[in-house]
Amino acid sequence: MRIGELAKRAGTTTRALRYYEQLGLLPARRAGNGYRAYGEEDVRLLRQIRTLQDFGFGLEETRPFVECLQAGHPHGDSCPASLEVYRRKLSELDECIARLQEVRTRVSEQYARAERERDALAAGAAAEPPQCEWVAAPAALDRDEWEKR
Repeated sequence: MRIGELAKRAGTTTRALRYYEQLGLLPARRAGNGYRAYGEEDVRLLRQIRTLQDFGFGLEETRPFVECLQAGHPHGDSCPASLEVYRRKLSELDECIARLQEVRTRVSEQYARAERERDALAAGAAAEPPQCEWVAAPAALDRDEWEKR
């Protein structure tokens, strides 16, 4: 099959296929007429790359999976190098989830504080001072005079 058909079947562009070829992820085979020639194994390989990219893997991270498929394994993720990439990605995801959880906690705390302040203002009571605003003293007043206000 030629490059255009492979791109269509794999759901990508011919430009991407040429790039994968430059990176050594897609084997560069030529037919007798000089055109690139591809087979079903290349469709499978590209689907593996696309799936991994959809999961957030970079192209270079897909290399062990590609090499595993090219070595004849039925799945590109059963080789030791592929498993190591999985382990690294899981660790990255765990770190990201932990950071997001910290941010969520902080936003939740700010939200709760803002609701309490809103409720206190609605009830006419003085709330704790706003934490998100800063009011500058007018330039015409000196510091002592401003603080007396």
